Amino acid sequence: MKYMLHDLCIGIPLQFSYMNIEKMISNATIKFLKALKKNNNKEWFDTNRTLYDAAKKEFFDQVADILDRLKSIDPTLINLEPKNCVFRINRDVRFSSNKEPYKTNLGASFSKGGKKIETAGYYFHIEPGNHFLGGGCWMPSAEVLKKIRMEIDYNLDEFNHIIGNKSFKKIYPGLSDEAKLSRPPRDYDENNPAIAFLKLKSFTALASISDEDLLSKNLTSKVIKHFEAIKPLIDFLNKAID
Repeated sequence: MKYMLHDLCIGIPLQFSYMNIEKMISNATIKFLKALKKNNNKEWFDTNRTLYDAAKKEFFDQVADILDRLKSIDPTLINLEPKNCVFRINRDVRFSSNKEPYKTNLGASFSKGGKKIETAGYYFHIEPGNHFLGGGCWMPSAEVLKKIRMEIDYNLDEFNHIIGNKSFKKIYPGLSDEAKLSRPPRDYDENNPAIAFLKLKSFTALASISDEDLLSKNLTSKVIKHFEAIKPLIDFLNKAID
């Protein structure tokens, strides 16, 4: 028997057959995330837990494949394990006005410190309508932010070379400016040649990918290509943090 997406939305337990295909995400996982967005409650989630378990395993296997390849270009990740990369789907709603219990994405971070230590790293995000790859250092603590700003101020030429590199620019539109100061940070002048970067509160670069990319058997190769392009930025940020 075949089930359509609307069956997911009325709470009927489903049984999808996930194909054991390496280096790609199945359409069933994308459909699950779309349905979860429409039914973000514990009752529906519990009813369709088998679908979540299948999607979780598929994503975990994909992350493991990516990490295995990524270690060959970034030796700092040699001791990192997939379980230290994948984020939980449960949301922390204690201090949020949004009380929906689940994230509507699957995400993984690849950094030498794992998820619990503040270092720059790579990021892989699956969310219908908003799939993306990239990396950097997102909303660092005041201490780490100070170190990054100092490194950029001292080595602006190197930083400009990294984000101006053809390989980087071919994939990433530039650094995200989603969070930045309206005035120069303390100890920096408005006329500082690096001021546009020094005002940033996050240092990340992101690139969108499509459903077709996720469904492709070449997904891992595409992810690695994106991560190779951003590795110099990751190295620069971690040099500052270390």
